[in-house]
Amino acid sequence: MDLIVKNARLPDAPDRIVDIAVAAGRIEAVAPDIAAAGEVVDAAGCLVAPGFVETHIHLDKSCILDRCASRRGDLEEAIAEVARAKKDFTPQDVYARGRRTIEKAIAQGTTHMRTHLEVDPGIGLRGFEGVMQLVEDYRWAMDIEVCVFPQEGLTNNPGTDELMVEALRRGARAVGAAPYTDTDPHGQIDRVFEMARDFDVDIDMHLDFGADPTALDLDYVCALTERFGWGGRVAIGHVTKLAYVEPERLVEIATRMRDAGVALTVLPSTDLFLMGRDRTFAKTRGVTPAHLLLQHGVNCSLSTNNVLNPFTPFGDCSQLRMANLNANICHVGSAHDMTECFHMVTSRPARLMNLPDYGLEAGKAADFVIIDSPSPRDAVAELSPVLAAFKGGRRTLTRERAKLHFPGCGCGQ
Repeated sequence: MDLIVKNARLPDAPDRIVDIAVAAGRIEAVAPDIAAAGEVVDAAGCLVAPGFVETHIHLDKSCILDRCASRRGDLEEAIAEVARAKKDFTPQDVYARGRRTIEKAIAQGTTHMRTHLEVDPGIGLRGFEGVMQLVEDYRWAMDIEVCVFPQEGLTNNPGTDELMVEALRRGARAVGAAPYTDTDPHGQIDRVFEMARDFDVDIDMHLDFGADPTALDLDYVCALTERFGWGGRVAIGHVTKLAYVEPERLVEIATRMRDAGVALTVLPSTDLFLMGRDRTFAKTRGVTPAHLLLQHGVNCSLSTNNVLNPFTPFGDCSQLRMANLNANICHVGSAHDMTECFHMVTSRPARLMNLPDYGLEAGKAADFVIIDSPSPRDAVAELSPVLAAFKGGRRTLTRERAKLHFPGCGCGQ
């Protein structure tokens, strides 16, 4: 064996202690008391989980706060400020800022990522070129998938369609949408489904961002998902309008999404920051309660979205922080729902991205983290630190436990 992780607790059985054996970058066995030669890492009863999965982040426009204003703090201002700034982006600039963000994510135990990436005549493929170099350079620690999408409209923005197609030809593995910025929202959705079919890629859309649930584009997306036979390959992100629907209607919508095979990604930090801007007091939270949709069979994930830009002027790329924040916002308190928050940053987003090699089972890739916690629930509740991360059985991160220096303990200054 190349590596044996001893005394580990697994997410689905935290009361049981097991060992994890790794050979040639893959998990060879998961069992108690594995006896084999190889490097030994003692998890000391800590939680060992598959690496965190980030399904919705924007590497290309991260870390640009110094270039943008954020006076109103609303969606329209954020889109306009980034549109202005990105005209000056270069592949090298995108690479440098994206590298900063990726390294934050690695330090937080993320091993898989889907980055949404804008293309349009203003930016061309410069952002795409910078991010694709990041994909290659950081394979040692993370698998990164690019989802190309039209932030400023598709049908109303000539030249964008051709750029999206070219990005798909050059390696983008998913296609997205932002129909609420288009003069023909359903026309944009139609075209995105056509691109997905033509290139055999998954779909991941920004959808139904706002506070008025009277009309929902998700109904149309569900219908097209069934028409194209794309169930299990379609995700929709934000969908803040669902935070404003009555419980009975939420159940109906969840059932529709489940039956069509449409998954949901909630972006707690961004959605909390941008929603409620239409009020001067008693501001709404505007974060869709993913744990309630889970109860009706919808696959859900939680993700970071933006980092240090006008959409979200903060962020450390911690998926555990997103799980904890979501639990706070959505009044999640039960042990079961808290554990589900953990699954929404690990196994559930892996399923959303259709990752066949993910999990702590024999034969799977040895991509996992050691968390200073005895269980998923405790990890979310206490924001437990990631002590180590492994990609293909190779250590990519080490973090020391905090050490308290009590008076008179003889442990130094």
